[in-house]
Amino acid sequence: MSAWERLVKLAKGGDVARVFHLLLELDADDRKAVAARLPRHLSELRPADWGSWRHQLRSLRLAGVACLGGAAAVTAWLFKREFQRADRDDDERVILLLRQRPAEWRADVARRIAARLRLPELRHWEVAAALVRETGIEPPDGDAFMVGWLRSLHSRTAATDPLFIAFAPRLFEIDGLGEALPEQVGTIARLVEDGPLERKPVIDGIVGRLLRDGPSALSALVVLHDRLDLDIDESAERARDYTRLLPAGPVAVADLALAQLRRLEEAGRLEEELFAEAVAALAFRPEKKLLRAALSWAGDAVLRDARRADVVLAAVSLIFAQDTLALQERAVRLAVKLAPQAGEAGREAVRQAAAGLPEELLERVSAAYGGDIAAEEVTVTPLPAVGQGPALPAPYASPEQLVRAVSADEVDPHTFERLLAGLVEWSPRAPDALREALRPWLEPFDPFFFGHNGENPVHVVRRVFLAFASPEGGHRQPTPAIRQPPTLGGFKQLYFGRAAELARSFEEGDGYPVLLATPTVGSGHVDPEVLLDRLELLAAAGARALPGDLIQALLRLPRDVPDACVRRAQRLTSEAGRACAAWMRDGGAPDPRVTVHLAKERNGYYLTGVPALRSVVDVPDDLPEELRPLYRPETGYAFTLEWWPLAMPSHPEIVAAHLVWMMSICIDSSESQTQALVGLAHADGPLGSAVAHALACGMGHANAAERAAATDALLTLAARGRVPAQALAQTLTKLVAEGFLKLNRVVSVLDDATQAGAHEAVWEVVVRLLPGLLPQEGERPRAGVADLLAAGARAARIAGVRAELPEVAAVAARKGSSRLVQEARRLQHLVTLPEKSTL
Repeated sequence: MSAWERLVKLAKGGDVARVFHLLLELDADDRKAVAARLPRHLSELRPADWGSWRHQLRSLRLAGVACLGGAAAVTAWLFKREFQRADRDDDERVILLLRQRPAEWRADVARRIAARLRLPELRHWEVAAALVRETGIEPPDGDAFMVGWLRSLHSRTAATDPLFIAFAPRLFEIDGLGEALPEQVGTIARLVEDGPLERKPVIDGIVGRLLRDGPSALSALVVLHDRLDLDIDESAERARDYTRLLPAGPVAVADLALAQLRRLEEAGRLEEELFAEAVAALAFRPEKKLLRAALSWAGDAVLRDARRADVVLAAVSLIFAQDTLALQERAVRLAVKLAPQAGEAGREAVRQAAAGLPEELLERVSAAYGGDIAAEEVTVTPLPAVGQGPALPAPYASPEQLVRAVSADEVDPHTFERLLAGLVEWSPRAPDALREALRPWLEPFDPFFFGHNGENPVHVVRRVFLAFASPEGGHRQPTPAIRQPPTLGGFKQLYFGRAAELARSFEEGDGYPVLLATPTVGSGHVDPEVLLDRLELLAAAGARALPGDLIQALLRLPRDVPDACVRRAQRLTSEAGRACAAWMRDGGAPDPRVTVHLAKERNGYYLTGVPALRSVVDVPDDLPEELRPLYRPETGYAFTLEWWPLAMPSHPEIVAAHLVWMMSICIDSSESQTQALVGLAHADGPLGSAVAHALACGMGHANAAERAAATDALLTLAARGRVPAQALAQTLTKLVAEGFLKLNRVVSVLDDATQAGAHEAVWEVVVRLLPGLLPQEGERPRAGVADLLAAGARAARIAGVRAELPEVAAVAARKGSSRLVQEARRLQHLVTLPEKSTL
């Protein structure tokens, strides 16, 4: 039996240890023979079951290390995609096999592996590090290699490690520091205590890195700084740097800097210039915690030195602009207390800033600072104008431009539509030029370029182009996928079905004169006149409408079709024309009743017991069969929710019925699922419970960037006069009360919408939310209710609202000075009329 045959037999048997020993025994000729057959054998290997396949891959990886000739070939072999999931436990065997090679060759491999390292995996870092240490070469200075060193750092072995000697002085210069530092804080602190790391450079490195990273500074650096427990002299040496950390650092970093500066000021070791700069920097911070700390420090500091009054008042006046009543009251109390000590500069700063305070606080400041401070006029931000969705991409100007676009790695729904339309346009217009541009797709033919299966939009549209370029080979199936890519959920048949039928038309040699369903505006709608033009062109060409293309085009018609278009459609004689005429005449797809309820998932995507929203659609009995799948909400996992509103832009309730399950289970993720709300806001048709639940999920999302999409949707709805205030308030009340949504997240969206001009719409939602969320007498208020009252006050003040709110009045009449009661009193004061009135 040859060496190759023995190797294959042992590999198939899963005996990795015997494969390793076999490789150590091979002579040069055997290694050469094995190397010649390895690549093809690996490419033809298919998994029968994961366990045996994994062991074969482990064996083949070791065989390549032992038998391939050049350093470049061995490195490339180690990093082959097929080996990504093989065990790292074999790294020691890899190192032992590499030790059979010359030192210069191993050094070359070390450098090549280091150059290919990528965060966060760092595949084969241990191999590269061992080779660097053994060969004595200068350690590679790539960021990923240094992160690997930091991950492996140990206080017992650091002092004698050549990597430590090379990298310790550059510890805080590593770009990927956050990938390893949190787990190594204790190790670094011990190295400082024991001596291998010098204390001063480490402290300087920490503070310098905090300054360098600004808003993205690592909290682990704060922990390490605290572990080092600086003495007063060490802090004083870096006072200016701590002051520079206050304006932009994360809260944890600002807390660190404030603690050091306050310590220095109390000890008389802080320059007055730095005190003034620090207090002013804190006053500009948006975080309530830091603002309270700033007021506390400023108040104590001015007691120690009355000459600081004007500096403190300048900072206090900045806090007047914070729209949090409790902060404003604390700032006003301090300003009133310091009025007798105020100089001209301090008095002027307070008077100018006080104009924006609530009326009661303004009166207190005015009385202490000479009177006659007029309240500022309310600034009303107009709502942004909205059109019919985002601008559509321009048609492709040449076959080459079209092919470049379809070769991209990602495709959004608008690009998907334009690519299909571009193929239909250019395939008869310049077929030879288009096929020539597509030639690299076929020579050589790479099945992976067309995807592992039919679930990825990129690969689906590429296959349509393949059907045009090579009709006889367009049916070729790529290798099946190991990993399932995302799906398009319940609307997949509308997109992928159209692509498949268009591909068949090319494979059958017919082509297609014009696509009916290509949107004419960004909302996904198709202009009725344009659709009739397309139908006439199709009939003139003697072609039948593709079924999926026709049904999608009809679903994209606006709800209100002009009478002239209906009459024109009735004159069409083709089968598709008659279907269009009937659709326009009868009002299109019916609007079902949708109900949504919150349930615990028995078989959640990630784990059981996941809270999720489920939609129930009351499907009409006479609904055409081809529409029924669209009326059955799916609960399949998908990453492409933004495609769905464009499929049925005149039926937002049906679209939202599909959206709510996915949006509810992803409420803590960062997968851009809420972008679908922006498309939904441009839809026509009734907005009910399903839309309200989808919007509520976006408003309650854990990620601020995801909530921003909900804000954009709310603004669009407000600009169109279509905010479903009653349904949205009922939904938010229910989901907050059931603990599914956090009220403070919802309030942040309402506040952002108010500032962007949607104050009237926000008020309509808030005034309907308050009765169900305000606590009864003796009941503990839920988190965020005071913020909701404050958001209502902001919207009411801008909108000039006057109304009777009995639930708010009841809370405002309670004893005490809790924030809830204070905010209720402020809102009650803003909206109270001298006599009874209604909203």
